[in-house]
Amino acid sequence: MQSLIQLASCGGSAGWSRRLLLRKAREKWNHFFMGDHFEKGQHALLNEGEENEMELFGYRTQGCRKTLCLAGSIFSFGILPLVFYWRPAWHVWANCVPCSLQEADVVLLRTTDEFHTYSWKKVMWIYLSSLNSTFGVTPDHPLITDEEDIINRVIRKPDLKVRCIKVQKIRYVWNNLEGQFQKIGSLEDWLSSAKIHLKFGSGLTREEQEIRRLICGPNTIDVEITPIWKLLIKEVLNPFYIFQLFSVCLWFSEDYKEYAFAIIIMSIMSIALTVYDLREQSVKLHHLVESHNSITVSVCGRRAGVQELESRFLVPGDLLILTGNKVQMPCDAILIDGSCVVDEGMLTGESIPVTKTPLPKMESSMPWKTQSEADYKRHVLFCGTEVIQAKGACSGTVRAVVLQTGFNTAKGDLVRSILYPKPMNFKLYRDAIRFLLCLVGTATIGMIYTLCVYVLSGEPPEEVVKKALDVITIAVPPALPAALTTGIIYAQKRLKKRGIFCISPQRINVCGQLNLVCFDKTGTLTRDGLDLWGAVPCDRSGFQEVHSFVSGRSLPWGPLCAAMASCHSLILLDGTIQGDPLDLKMFEATTWEMAVSGDDFHIKGVPAHAMVVKPCKTASQVPVEGIAILHLFPFSSALQRMTVIVQEMGGDRLAFMKGAPERVASFCQPETGKRIDL
Repeated sequence: MQSLIQLASCGGSAGWSRRLLLRKAREKWNHFFMGDHFEKGQHALLNEGEENEMELFGYRTQGCRKTLCLAGSIFSFGILPLVFYWRPAWHVWANCVPCSLQEADVVLLRTTDEFHTYSWKKVMWIYLSSLNSTFGVTPDHPLITDEEDIINRVIRKPDLKVRCIKVQKIRYVWNNLEGQFQKIGSLEDWLSSAKIHLKFGSGLTREEQEIRRLICGPNTIDVEITPIWKLLIKEVLNPFYIFQLFSVCLWFSEDYKEYAFAIIIMSIMSIALTVYDLREQSVKLHHLVESHNSITVSVCGRRAGVQELESRFLVPGDLLILTGNKVQMPCDAILIDGSCVVDEGMLTGESIPVTKTPLPKMESSMPWKTQSEADYKRHVLFCGTEVIQAKGACSGTVRAVVLQTGFNTAKGDLVRSILYPKPMNFKLYRDAIRFLLCLVGTATIGMIYTLCVYVLSGEPPEEVVKKALDVITIAVPPALPAALTTGIIYAQKRLKKRGIFCISPQRINVCGQLNLVCFDKTGTLTRDGLDLWGAVPCDRSGFQEVHSFVSGRSLPWGPLCAAMASCHSLILLDGTIQGDPLDLKMFEATTWEMAVSGDDFHIKGVPAHAMVVKPCKTASQVPVEGIAILHLFPFSSALQRMTVIVQEMGGDRLAFMKGAPERVASFCQPETGKRIDL
């Protein structure tokens, strides 16, 4: 749909031609300012193919250029540093010379979206030499020489140091073999399930943990509370406020004191309100993620065994031992043993328990995320979610391998989206820029006309300059930013009173132009949950009469009743049945009961602490005492089905499936109406 909209906006072949000309013009412009960075070795992509994709250009600081810029800053009375603050790319071009990324000590970044926003980062070094005295880590150590792992490919030998940059809270390290910066802080995507079980199933050694700790950084989601003086300087250095300062100085020189004082008071109020609002948001976000960094977890080491550890010391590849219930996940982890029921309300907004299954150990070289048709997320415990129930398998423990840490996690990505919101190219903003450009053009014409008139009239030079500059302050209203800021803050306060919070206040201006608002229907436009009215049983001869649950009659025993009682992902937590609202309504309609088998539960083939569903005492003509759920394959949107393997107490083992009709039908034999083996 987006491609179609872009095609329509370009106006057919003529539009494509215009886009091609614009692209070529942009490339020539970049070549003019940035030299031959598009040649091999000078230019690279960061996060290629992702939403936050950026271009990287290498630069090396030059002493003489830096000295000239320092002199220019002094002689321009601080105007040059101000220009460099507004235009980060100019700062790099003025102080540095182009070079390869491998030799660069400064990296210039440019977003690949339509805005082409520039920023620059200094290349930093991580030194591993401190591990030499503690663990005897030398350049020829087996952990360093094994270059199959990205951790070892980024270590420069023999001096044992790593080049890195930090962009939007994410650390990127220089891969010496591939010659590019790569994201660090997560397991490699190419790992197969068998490799994960083999390499990380027993945990990491102490040496591996320390090396990964230094290179990947701490497992923290730190949101610093920005000091007020930083917020104040950032707000004051806005080009609009600099223009206001210039205008006020000019008016004082012309004795326009009343209007100048009014603008000063309005600007101070606007700046104070903005700084207060930004500070309040910074404090709230800091307190929101602060608890994430102080969680105690159990980690199994290859030689050290199980030990208690603060979550900030976790590294990708660590083996977590999950015990008990109500456990907050401090990182993203792959479940490799046991099963978990997780509340993912932090990610989805819906507090519905989700069942997580262990990653199967498959003898395949395919990456673990693509080895099966099912969604790989069913094996992942996401950071910030709550494990409300952990159930061990044969080994008796629930084990998970740390997949991602810090800002690489699901929660970290959510926080980063708040800290660095994606810029939006609204038509209102484009029109506002055009309006300001028109005002600037009008002011330029007026200034030229004023210069001509006053010069021909023989006015003194200082008077001519004042009058000419005065035309600019009249055409471009200096009170515009203060008025806009005050309006946004006032609107934000009104929304807050109604319980509506805005993480990007600048977008409030656009709300007046909205003519269509879309909501998710269930729970938003309708009430939560649905009621089960009835069911239509069937046999080999076809559909039977409708059984209505409204009448209060229980569903007669049969395959449909057994499927409704057992084919679901409900759990029993603190004596309360919890799970998907539809599954809950379906199970309640059967009037059956749910329980967990105890240690004294002895039925062949049924493990202890298995989920058991039983008919209620008032139910009649049910030939089984209950049904034990042996294995659950949770619902997958990719597979469009869910399946359970159950055993009737004193009876046979059965498999029940529910899902999309065409999917279920593909597992059936039309001539018999029975399911084939799963």
